[in-house]
Amino acid sequence: MERYICIHAHFYQPPRENPWLETVEAQPSAYPFHDWNERITAECYAPNGASRIVDEQGRIIEIVNNYSKISFNFGPTLLSWLDEQSPEVYASILEADRVSQQQFSGHGSAMAQAYNHMILPLANRRDKETQIIWGIRDFEKRFHRKPEGMWLPETAVDIESLDLMAQHGIKFTVLAQHQAAKVRRLGTRAYKDVSGGRVDPTRAYETRLPSGCRMALFFYDGPISRAVAFEKLLNSGEQFAQRLMSGFSEDRDWPQLVNIATDGESYGHHHPHGDMALAYALRYIEENRFARLTNYGEILEKEPPQMEVQIAERTAWSCGHGVERWNSDCGCRSGDSGWNQQWRGPLRAALDWLRDSVNPLFEKEAGRFFPVPWAARNEYINVILNRSQENVGRYFESQSLRPLSPEERVRALKLMEMQRHAMLMYTSCGWFFDEISGIEAVKVLEYAGRAIQLACDLFPNKCTRLESEFLERLTLAKSNIAEHGDGAQIFEKWVRPAMANLRDVGAHYAISSLFERSSDEVPIHCYTVERQDFQTMESGRARVAVGHARVTSKITEESELQTFGVMHFGDHNVNAGVRQFVDDSAYAELVSAVREVFSRADLPEVVRVMDRYFGETSYSLKSLFADERQHILDILLSTTLREAESAYRQIYEGHAPLLQYLTSIGMEKPKILTLTAEFVLNANLQRELRREDLDPVRIRLLLEQAKAEEVSLDRAGLGYTLQKSLGRMMERLRTNPQDVDLLSKVSNAVEVANTLALPVDLWRVQNIYFEIARDYVSGKVQLPPEWGQSFLKLGERLRIRTDNMERIGQLLPAA
Repeated sequence: MERYICIHAHFYQPPRENPWLETVEAQPSAYPFHDWNERITAECYAPNGASRIVDEQGRIIEIVNNYSKISFNFGPTLLSWLDEQSPEVYASILEADRVSQQQFSGHGSAMAQAYNHMILPLANRRDKETQIIWGIRDFEKRFHRKPEGMWLPETAVDIESLDLMAQHGIKFTVLAQHQAAKVRRLGTRAYKDVSGGRVDPTRAYETRLPSGCRMALFFYDGPISRAVAFEKLLNSGEQFAQRLMSGFSEDRDWPQLVNIATDGESYGHHHPHGDMALAYALRYIEENRFARLTNYGEILEKEPPQMEVQIAERTAWSCGHGVERWNSDCGCRSGDSGWNQQWRGPLRAALDWLRDSVNPLFEKEAGRFFPVPWAARNEYINVILNRSQENVGRYFESQSLRPLSPEERVRALKLMEMQRHAMLMYTSCGWFFDEISGIEAVKVLEYAGRAIQLACDLFPNKCTRLESEFLERLTLAKSNIAEHGDGAQIFEKWVRPAMANLRDVGAHYAISSLFERSSDEVPIHCYTVERQDFQTMESGRARVAVGHARVTSKITEESELQTFGVMHFGDHNVNAGVRQFVDDSAYAELVSAVREVFSRADLPEVVRVMDRYFGETSYSLKSLFADERQHILDILLSTTLREAESAYRQIYEGHAPLLQYLTSIGMEKPKILTLTAEFVLNANLQRELRREDLDPVRIRLLLEQAKAEEVSLDRAGLGYTLQKSLGRMMERLRTNPQDVDLLSKVSNAVEVANTLALPVDLWRVQNIYFEIARDYVSGKVQLPPEWGQSFLKLGERLRIRTDNMERIGQLLPAA
């Protein structure tokens, strides 16, 4: 009997975008990376697209795309981020699906996913259907084919969700063994009880649905999957392969499928180098012909279901209490903090109330623009996937009752955005973890806040009730941390300050324009600013700017012509005002008044003039959006930091011998001298590691100094800096591979990286090396023979097996 193995990886990150800016802002906990998406991409998503096979000496002999050999799904919101922020990784995922179709009888390995990871059994029917449709449409746009399978968030399942999926063309999904209740052979009557995880996972099953549709179900092998996720099975690729083989049995008389399913982040993020264990296991199985690798679509065609199954409704893979992890204090938690999760129920109740309050308003108002508002919402995914004006126009042409005026388009788009955020607020991670003040729960509150803001824009007479009653319900969601109080206090502490509107964008533009010259049209996250006039005045360190510009949302098309004024006092003190543009005469009067008092260097009077014109609402550096605020602060602090560094350096250099002496005799060093040494040595190393020409002697000397003086180094930050420097150098070599001097510099830099005790990931550098090798061997790039020895030397330093250049050229997956 044939033996098959299918490894499914569920790759997912919760939406991390700021709902008002549609961008992921800096997350300090992800240091040295900008945010957690970027960090997990570096640790998992990128490595799995170019994973290493190594020999006995740990030298790389092959780079493989794991995605092409397994079954996988990516959350649509994560794929959207990868498309914009990591296009090479995104391309490797799409390419893997194309390659897998060639390997697996025309069946691609990628599966769709319900759109934003909502727990479908806890959703209403309309939201279930929209989530399924949006997941399918997103998949079709990216992979250019219809999905055969769909991953259910947390494998949370009920009959209604399966039926809706089947009605929209989905052929199969994957569940945990404990989600099967009873089975019988097709064509027979008697069922067998398989509850409690006793269903045989080595075959496909069929379930019959109320609409008359049928769907195939696969149940992954629970014990092996748990070993991958939690029992360090990925410490060894060979052991991983052997454990997969243990799922077969000679007692079965049918073609067997051993299939497992885990979070895809197991392969690299949760388990460092887990991607390499996966790559080795797949190769080991294929080379030894232990089993045939497959995906669910292929096995469904080759070995269709012979058994029927009834599911255990409202169950999920990560909760032993049905789907209560996302609804109550069921006892499931992510840590051992001792905290309760009694906040889960009130949080969901508050969001349900908000949804049920805005839905009738949406349905009535959207009925003015669309014949069937909910059908128009289902089609809105086409706008989310392409927000160009032309595509939005096509959406309205196909969906609206009549041609809409610009004002009506704004209103219709706000209605749809209100609905989008009213679904994003149900992203499952908001309940998964232990505390309501965690970043995941705060994020769902942000999405709720955006839905409320849009509802207030659309229905001002309903605003007070919507917000006050929502917050009142959140008071029942008690935090485990006394200082955070409850959900309402958390909302006021973190959500309300994050809210932004067109005036806030205008203020951001005004303040940032004082520090950085910009073009006439500037993108600011999901907005554009078109400058129409901009006048600056300077006196010593003080500066003032007055101008007017049009601010437009790319999301809702809402637009406003604004006048702004901003005063910088020469340090961190900035005062700005923004209002709707009145007319040219009023604007000219403002410019004249500001110019007249500023020419007298009467700064207090400038502020008073601006206050009279702009009113009480003023803006400061705090009003800048987070990433830009940090950038502007870096500019403002640059002089101060240079002065401080000079002072610290003078102190350190004058007392370094004393520090070394105190260290050598074991005496406690004065804290001020220790802090000074830490600052100076870390700054020196950062400067050296950013240089294009790395100086190995200088770097080693600094490291020896740090060791001798027992100075704490920012190893993560230093390693990241060196990693980025190496990446930039290698990118230049890829563009100009015949540059022998640059090749030598790269080789020397890699040697420095190898000798330093810093966390430096050479993954990207190694990938580019393989690309150059492939082009060189194929004859695409003509290089002198003497170049080869230097290139081989670089390969050896990169831990790449270079004794067969032709082999190197053949083993990198084609771009």
